[in-house]
Amino acid sequence: MGIDVSDTGESGLQTIFRAVNVSRLTYAASSWFGFITSTDKQRIEAFFRQGKRSGYCSPDLPDFVQLVEEGDERLFKRINNNSSHVLRELLPPPSMATQQYNLRRRPHDRQMPDHTGHLADKNFLTRMLFKDSY
Repeated sequence: MGIDVSDTGESGLQTIFRAVNVSRLTYAASSWFGFITSTDKQRIEAFFRQGKRSGYCSPDLPDFVQLVEEGDERLFKRINNNSSHVLRELLPPPSMATQQYNLRRRPHDRQMPDHTGHLADKNFLTRMLFKDSY
């Protein structure tokens, strides 16, 4: 009772590459992604490109940064929409401005946290709260 990769259009090597390498690189990426340098991101992207060139990785696999950003958005939506999520208590309280004024739509209804330092800006929740806040 194995996995039939002929249905997915991927070879066995591509399935293994995604199951082992991609899952290891993206595991808990929400917690550490803000702390890595652009050089680290380029190294991971180079690893993905090499895998695609060698045929180990599916050519339609998104870039590493895109994979992490999609995962971050899914996790943040789950935290924000699930009142019993374990990370929900770490979110700031809802903003009073969204309740009193007819403002443009934002991805969340939370107060923006105070700037406490460069290190705090790299935190997952801070990154997601300030994402698209232009």
